[in-house]
Amino acid sequence: MGSVAWLGKNGRLAAVPPGRRTRRRLPHLLVGVLLVVVCVGGALWWAASAQGRVSVLAIARPVSVGHVLEPADVHQVEISAADGVATIPAGQAATVLGRPMATSLTAGALLTRGSLGPSMIPASGQAVVAVGLKAGQFPLELAPGAPVLVVVAASTPTAALPAVQGSGDGPTWPATVTGVVRAESDQTTVISLQMPSATAPALARMPAGQVTLVMLAGGER
Repeated sequence: MGSVAWLGKNGRLAAVPPGRRTRRRLPHLLVGVLLVVVCVGGALWWAASAQGRVSVLAIARPVSVGHVLEPADVHQVEISAADGVATIPAGQAATVLGRPMATSLTAGALLTRGSLGPSMIPASGQAVVAVGLKAGQFPLELAPGAPVLVVVAASTPTAALPAVQGSGDGPTWPATVTGVVRAESDQTTVISLQMPSATAPALARMPAGQVTLVMLAGGER
């Protein structure tokens, strides 16, 4: 193989030995191979992460039982196909819009077929009771579907009340928020709570000023 001519420092043509050409090309070949490996690896990682993921419908903002779903109420999220939840595919959004909610859900909750239709509130063995509370007696983040703990002030006589949780001076009851309506005329907010039928009458007899709601993490009781 012959030599390749190149322009030297003195302006004259000079020959480049074959060995030097090979050494100069070697770094470029390594960079090319590295780029190919990175691209292939990235493609394989993306394909592996995309497998087993499905797009489903979730609640975009809190909705109450009986609310008719609007486009702004739902959005698309991706979950693992192995979760085993009876979700609704994102492509079927048109089949849920305009339908009433059978239960109350918080923002981020996955929408299921069981969430739609005739009201499921109150459930069997449950009752819904309303309490009128002032600012400071409930968290501002309270929304339909939120699990709460109803705490009664110690000044209320509690000897005959069926307290089911807690060891403080007053009774505490677990409940689920089904509705939040803020009155425009005063500072009272009416909050509907679903709770066991055995304890609902006791809460209904409580003076509103002695009731406080504590919002719990999802699933915590």
